[in-house]
Amino acid sequence: MRTKRSLGREFRWLWAAYAVSAVGTWLAFDAFPLIAVLVLDVGPAEVSALAAIGPAVGAAVAVPLGPWVEFRRKRPVMIAMDLVRCAALLTVPAAYVLDLLTFPQLLLVSVVVAAADITFTAASGAYLKALVPPGDLLVANGRFEATTWTTTMLGPPLGGAAIGLFGPVLTVLANAISFLLSAVGIRAIGGGTDPRPARAEAPARAEAPAQTEAPAQTEAASRLRPGDLLDGWRHILGSPALRPLFLNTVLVNGLIMATAPLLMVLMVGELGFSPWQYGLAFAVPCAGGLIGSRLSRRLVARYGSHRVLLTAGALRACWSLGLAFVHPGVSGLVLVMAVELGLITCAGVFNPVSATYRLNETPPDRVARTLSAWSATVKLTIAALTALWGLLAAATGPRLAIALAGLLLLATPLLLPRRQPTRPAPDNAPTTA
Repeated sequence: MRTKRSLGREFRWLWAAYAVSAVGTWLAFDAFPLIAVLVLDVGPAEVSALAAIGPAVGAAVAVPLGPWVEFRRKRPVMIAMDLVRCAALLTVPAAYVLDLLTFPQLLLVSVVVAAADITFTAASGAYLKALVPPGDLLVANGRFEATTWTTTMLGPPLGGAAIGLFGPVLTVLANAISFLLSAVGIRAIGGGTDPRPARAEAPARAEAPAQTEAPAQTEAASRLRPGDLLDGWRHILGSPALRPLFLNTVLVNGLIMATAPLLMVLMVGELGFSPWQYGLAFAVPCAGGLIGSRLSRRLVARYGSHRVLLTAGALRACWSLGLAFVHPGVSGLVLVMAVELGLITCAGVFNPVSATYRLNETPPDRVARTLSAWSATVKLTIAALTALWGLLAAATGPRLAIALAGLLLLATPLLLPRRQPTRPAPDNAPTTA
C-alpha cells in the first residue's frame, strides 16, 4: 500500500512559497505585451523586443550572480530575489497611476525580473538539495512539477478573465503580491536548515588558525573570483553525465519555444481560430503535466531513473512535428490538443527525473553555479532561436518553420545521456502519492 509521506515542515513552506509565486506569474502571463499594446500603443517590433531582449539580457545579468549565490546562505538570497521581483513589478502599476509608464521601464523591469528568476532558481535548487534527503528528491521535484502544470493550466484563463475585467496592470500588481507572499513563506522556514557554505576547494592550513582570523578567512573564501563565473559551465561540460542532458535540454526547450509565436500566428491569423480557442488548445493539455509528474515516481521505482530519463526524453521529442498539420475547424483544434497533451505528459515525466538527475550529478558546493549557468543558457538559447525562427517564418511561412523545428526535435534524443549516472540516487525510494 502506498502512503503519502510528508517531507517535513520546511519543505511544505518551500512548496507553498513556490505555489503562490507560480500562481501570480501565470495570472500575469502576457500582461507586459498587453500593457505595451493597450496602454503604450507600441508596435510588433517593440512587443517582440520585450519578449526576447528582456529575458536574454536578464540571463546575461544573472551569470555573475550564480557564483555569488554559491557561497552564501540560500534562504536570504531567495527572500531577497522575491523582494526584488516584487519591488520591480510594483513600479509598473505605480507609474501607470501617475501616468509615467514608458516602454523602457517595461523593458528594464523584465530584465530585472528575469535576472532575479534565474538567481532564485539557482538558490532554491541548492537549498532543496540540502533540505531533502537524496531518496526524496524525485518526490519533491515531482510535486513542484505538478504545481507548475496546475498553475499553467489555471493561471492564464483566470488571468485573461482578470485582464478583461480589470486591465493588465492589476494582474501585474497581483504578481508582485505573490512574490511578497513567497518571501513570507520562505522566511517562515527558519534558518536552521541553511548553514553558511564554504569553498570545498579552499586549501587547508597546516596549523589551526587563531579564532580571531576565522571571520576574515571565511570572508576571503566566499569572495567572488573571476574564474567562478565559468565554473557552472565547466562542471556541466566536463561531466559525461550532465553534458549530453544539458545540450538536449537547451535544444529541445529552444526549438519548442521558438515555434510558439509562429503557431499563434498560424492558428489565430491564418486559420481563423479565436483567441479563446487558442488559449483552450494549450490550457486543457496541461492536465498531462499533472499525470506525468505523478507517473514519474512510479515509473522510476519500477524501471530505474536512467531508463525513464531516456524513454521520456525521447518521447517528448516526437510530438511537435504534428503541429505543422493543424487545419481549420474542430478537428484541427483537437489535433493541437492531442499533440500538446502527448508532449506535456512526456515532459511531466521527464522534467522531475531530469531535475533530480542533475542535482545528484552536482556536488553541493557547485549547485548554484551549475543551475545558474544552465538556466541562463536555456533562456539565451530560447531568445536566439525565437528570433531566428521568426526570420525563417518570414521567408518560408509559419507552417514550414514549425515543421523544420519538429524535424530537428526528432534528432534530439541522440543527445540524451547514454551512460548510467555516476552518483545514482536510490531508485527504490518509497513511492508517495
